[in-house]
Amino acid sequence: MIDNLNYYRIFYATAKEGNISRAADRLYISQPAVSKSISLLEKELNCTLFNRSSRGVKLTEEGELLFESLSSAFQKINDAEDKLQRDLSLGVGELKIGVSNALCRHLLMDHLKNYIINNPHIKVSIDCHATINTVRLLQDNAVDIGLICETDLPSDIEFIPIKKIHDVFVASKTYLENLILRETKPEALNSSNYFFSGNITMMTQFSRSSRDKKTLGKNQNQQNHNHTDNRHKETSFKNTFFDLLPANSLTPNEVLERGNVMLLEKGNVTRNHIEKYFYQNNIIPKKILDINDMDLLLDFARIGLGISAIVKEFAEDAINDGSVILLPLNEEVPERNVGFAYKRNNTNKKIIKDFLSFGNQHSSSF
Repeated sequence: MIDNLNYYRIFYATAKEGNISRAADRLYISQPAVSKSISLLEKELNCTLFNRSSRGVKLTEEGELLFESLSSAFQKINDAEDKLQRDLSLGVGELKIGVSNALCRHLLMDHLKNYIINNPHIKVSIDCHATINTVRLLQDNAVDIGLICETDLPSDIEFIPIKKIHDVFVASKTYLENLILRETKPEALNSSNYFFSGNITMMTQFSRSSRDKKTLGKNQNQQNHNHTDNRHKETSFKNTFFDLLPANSLTPNEVLERGNVMLLEKGNVTRNHIEKYFYQNNIIPKKILDINDMDLLLDFARIGLGISAIVKEFAEDAINDGSVILLPLNEEVPERNVGFAYKRNNTNKKIIKDFLSFGNQHSSSF
């Protein structure tokens, strides 16, 4: 391709005018400059583009072919310029956001709804990925903004925290009852039975004598039914769960080690955070089930499949209505930040800035 695209502009104007002098006036350059540019273009293309006469210039067959192609190209340029001006006057643009399914559903959705109402001419597209993949998309300029969990980021990625989140472990009361009964040493259960009601625990007495574990489970279910009206005896699960268990029963760490622990898939930033917590507290779970969606983790905990590591802020309804129980811990999982990330040299700076500014003005969304 010809390096000096200005040659084509001069050729196009000359062909439109049919006269070198008029083309020079239209382009605000001299006649000799027009003639020289056309001669250089003909030399580069190795063909004659105009037949010259005293009355002006006329396109050759090769010149007609070039002019036809350039007419289409210049029309597209004009259309693009017109569209750009219309978009600028209306505030039209595009914003590409990368976010995980859970963060989109529980944090971004309401904020995005308000943003779209206030910016109807901005086209918004959502690319749902785990944080680690969203960071890659940011680096490749495939998305403009990422809503991510805080993690180690490349030097060209800026992170703005917007909310603290807290990782917790939850399970159904039935699952915890069965796990404790199955895993606690027999001598610790000789004189005490415990059962749960929602997110609380109660104590009652029974004698194991010669009953096997199967019979024990049936008795426990019957006692659950018999005591549903004893609400006045209920006490806080968090404060009494391990206080009420006999000395030889399970500790919080042992519950995690012996239960079926459900985590997000390996490589996920949340999974790494939980595994770091396990390592620092010397917790070694025997059974880990990988799940690729946090809402599924909550659903599986509800139906009694195991103990799920979830974000407390995303499961408050289930915790409050008692469909899952918060597992008390010896040491709480360290809190962490969620925030917006963007590449500093992204060319879509104005829309990114406006979106982040909108978030600051409407922080209640978070």
